[in-house]
Amino acid sequence: MPAPSISTCLWFNDQAEPAARLYCSLFDGSEITEIFYKGGDPAAGAFTVAFTLMGQHYWGLNGGPYYALTPAASISVHVDTQAEVDRLWSALLEGGSESRCGWLTDRFGLSWQIIPRALPRLLKSDTTGRVMQAMMGMVKLDIAALEAAAQ
Repeated sequence: MPAPSISTCLWFNDQAEPAARLYCSLFDGSEITEIFYKGGDPAAGAFTVAFTLMGQHYWGLNGGPYYALTPAASISVHVDTQAEVDRLWSALLEGGSESRCGWLTDRFGLSWQIIPRALPRLLKSDTTGRVMQAMMGMVKLDIAALEAAAQ
């Protein structure tokens, strides 16, 4: 008997497949693993889309307009470089909206946090509150500015 597994289900009105395709295109080691079409007919569109992002399992459900994604749940992506922050920010923001402190909502309604791996280290070592203050004033996080605030 297989062991239980856990995945996150993301509720979309009708955009689960294009959302999964975008997300998988942005992260190495990511793929769509299965698509269940309505009535078994690809012309009818996807009902669910199973995909992995860097080993994390997700289901995209085209459940209609009854529920909407909110920033109350988000996907956090931890990256090493400003180039990675910039690349993911630009790709996910296209058609979406910026928030603050490294948060954005993509065009499908899913919230993301693009976080430099340096941030927790800088926050932990900051006894003056300058790093937190700098981060709170940012939309997209800027590693150089965070490091300067820590000095």
